[in-house]
Amino acid sequence: MTITFTPIGHVRSPYDTPAAVDHDAVDETTGEIVLEDDYEDGLEGIDDFSHIVVFAHLDEIDEYRSTARPPHADDLEVGTFSTRSPHRPNPLAQTTVELLERDGTTLHVKGLDLVDGTPVIDVKPYVSSIDDEDVSFGWLEDL
Repeated sequence: MTITFTPIGHVRSPYDTPAAVDHDAVDETTGEIVLEDDYEDGLEGIDDFSHIVVFAHLDEIDEYRSTARPPHADDLEVGTFSTRSPHRPNPLAQTTVELLERDGTTLHVKGLDLVDGTPVIDVKPYVSSIDDEDVSFGWLEDL
């Protein structure tokens, strides 16, 4: 089976390469999600949300790794599927960012961890659907 996605836009970011993404500074990193003009009507109402979820194709990642060493977790190695590692069988990113402003098809965001030029596959409003008391954060709870 083949699945094909057509990018709807791209990322503008201060990060030029995956290695340049500064995990200590990501929370404050600003950038833009720029959609193609054809999708402007699809952004109607997005300004009413404080955060959005961006789905992107990590086009600069060419290697799958079955395990990963998460940043800030000294000497911990876990399976890739229990991390946000970009080295996945299908290099897809899901990142939640704060929506600062919308200007036409450009979404100004904060908390960006994507590389400049990364193809954007979809954008959705962030909606919490699980009560915090019912959530488990796995190995992150041990940090």
